[in-house]
Amino acid sequence: MALKGIRAQLAAQTSLGSPTQNLVRAALFVCLVYVLSTAGFLASGWSLADAFFMVTITIFSVGYGEVHPLDTAWLRLLDETTIIFGCIGMIVLTGALVQAFSHYQVVRLLGIDRMEKQIEKLSGHTIICGLGRIGHQLAKELAGAASPFIIVERDTVKLAEARALGYLCLTGDATDEGVLEEAGIARARVLATVLPNDAANVFITLSARNMNPALEIIARGEVPSTESKLIHAGANQVVLPAHIGAERIAEQILYPATHKYIGNSPHLREIKRGLRDFGLEIEVVTVPEGGALTGLTIAEAEQRSRGAFFVIHLDRADGTSFPHPPETEIVGPGDTVVLVMRGSKVGAGALFSAARQKVRVGRGGYAAV
Repeated sequence: MALKGIRAQLAAQTSLGSPTQNLVRAALFVCLVYVLSTAGFLASGWSLADAFFMVTITIFSVGYGEVHPLDTAWLRLLDETTIIFGCIGMIVLTGALVQAFSHYQVVRLLGIDRMEKQIEKLSGHTIICGLGRIGHQLAKELAGAASPFIIVERDTVKLAEARALGYLCLTGDATDEGVLEEAGIARARVLATVLPNDAANVFITLSARNMNPALEIIARGEVPSTESKLIHAGANQVVLPAHIGAERIAEQILYPATHKYIGNSPHLREIKRGLRDFGLEIEVVTVPEGGALTGLTIAEAEQRSRGAFFVIHLDRADGTSFPHPPETEIVGPGDTVVLVMRGSKVGAGALFSAARQKVRVGRGGYAAV
């Protein structure tokens, strides 16, 4: 159930005021009955102790009997009035006590007030719709970068796991505009809808774009044909996990040295993340024997790639290192080159691993190019 739904129920329970206000009002009413009834018995000549005792057993309906005979019309009227208003007051007071107890127990157990305050403080945050494998990994990355975010998920089991990790979560269906409003979509910077359901992602994208035209929307698509629909619905970027997974496997095949070279360097990993924001990637390639670019100068290799990459570092097989290699340096077999790539990373790396092609030169001669 969404936060708004819970709040609506609590509001319905407290339509006459807050639980504390109702409790105070009921207590004041009972006290007023006590004072007026006791004063009435005192006016009839009873002692304060007898009058207070008579009012108490009357209001609480104990039925011990009269302290003194009710032998006048005034005493009977006073006793009847005390019974009526006293019982009403005690019923209202008991109800207010139950109401206050249940209200604050619900608020305490669900952390509604604390959650509302945390959500109200969010600004420039990310809304993650869906807490599957991608949602979990995304939340982990954002938490590691100390970037504010809120998770919208209707599965209470998944939410319990996320809350145990300290993530801010909202229970509800992300296709409901009311839930997105509660998540602070008007103040959010990014919405990532990563549900495994393409139709739901399209619907969420449409709603989010309508609610916040300036919002950056990143949507997940399972089927490639959904990409155009998500873009048309208002998504700024579409992520196809199957496509990314296949590309990642291809990178592992074509760039086996990248993880070894960059993986142990936090500085290089940070540079890699920064370049990715500009559509660039750092990859490391070990130059093979007889590769298409083996034996060429750096300038020739970059020219052959047609702008797909440029070399920023060169490690010779003999241990010599060139942090800023000149264009005249020759790329030899066994050398390690660090590339900054743009466009298709897989295609760029394939240039190094591709075999040299032979072309006919003159009548009967071949040359490798």
